[in-house]
Amino acid sequence: MTAPVHTPTMGAIAITGAQGFLGWHLRCHLKGEPEGGARAVPREAFEDPARLAAALEGASVVFHLAGQNRGPEDEVEATNLRLADQLLAALDRLPQAPAVVFANSIHHTRDTAFGRSKREAARRLSAWLERRGARFVDAVLPHLFGEGGRPFYNSAIATFCHQLAQGEAPEIQQDGEVELLHAQRACAALLALARDPQARGTVRLPGAPMRVSEALARLQEIQATYAAGILPRFETDLDLDLFNAYRSCLYPDRYPTPLTLHTDARGSLFEAVKSRHGGQAFLSTTKPGITRGRHYHRHKLERFLVVSGQAEIRIRRLFGEEVRVFPVSGAAPCVVDIPTLHTHEITNTGTGDLLTLFWSHEIFDPARPDTYPEPVIVEP
Repeated sequence: MTAPVHTPTMGAIAITGAQGFLGWHLRCHLKGEPEGGARAVPREAFEDPARLAAALEGASVVFHLAGQNRGPEDEVEATNLRLADQLLAALDRLPQAPAVVFANSIHHTRDTAFGRSKREAARRLSAWLERRGARFVDAVLPHLFGEGGRPFYNSAIATFCHQLAQGEAPEIQQDGEVELLHAQRACAALLALARDPQARGTVRLPGAPMRVSEALARLQEIQATYAAGILPRFETDLDLDLFNAYRSCLYPDRYPTPLTLHTDARGSLFEAVKSRHGGQAFLSTTKPGITRGRHYHRHKLERFLVVSGQAEIRIRRLFGEEVRVFPVSGAAPCVVDIPTLHTHEITNTGTGDLLTLFWSHEIFDPARPDTYPEPVIVEP
């Protein structure tokens, strides 16, 4: 008999920069972990040392993700150093210093405002925490991408995905080398470092190296394949991650996606799933008024297709309030590919049984279900 896997947990967790790209991904990741969530430190708290100290009090680990990536050189450098100093001033008010995991960048060695400021911020944090006898992890991150990335700010991948989704032709300004890592996989690594009491000092997280032109070519192939109604092959985790990042830019405007109904004297036919990857499909019946789902996925691609009856599919972005409602009917076949990191449900709104086809890109594995309970409708 195989022994159950034990995942070590921590005490309270605080996140600076929680409203940013990586901060949102880390909060989403933590929702499905034993720790159950984290305390989001508001940006305005940095202007008041007492308020910032109160926001950090009791935390056993602080993920310091707050920072500025782009903007005027002087502003970028000053902002990143100021945030580090303000964090240390607040920590100095606490009776016991927590461990700090710092989101650094592979650009920290460069002689740019961003590189210098990240390098110096890591030095100041490390020196102070060493004096206090607290643990410091300088996590050097490669080029992150994923759902929710801001085009023309967070990454070239976010920009390319946005442009392709809008029908625009991306242009490469400089075909340099990139090292790609999806934000959810980066969060898993950051959390593992925070949980490990032996982890300290500089830790370099690896990504997938390639040229910018290769990354764009992969996204263009994804866009063309998906536009043709075909789900691409996911030979690697990176293939799936790039696809999820791209299709996040299509939501919600491109869903539901109508299917072509071929009708003749014999009846009608439509193609439910065309995939180069395989996966698993199953049919379910749902009684009137019954709801299925109320969960989210980190990586899994899941397709909903009502074959018979009427239903509403409701979707909410994690930590968001807006619920998108998609009425669907077997009389007009259409598909909704559920976006990752969005909780979702389907309710039978008809008077008879609802027949729904569900398809996933992977065969269900009870040991790794990638399914996390979360209500769609949040009570005020």
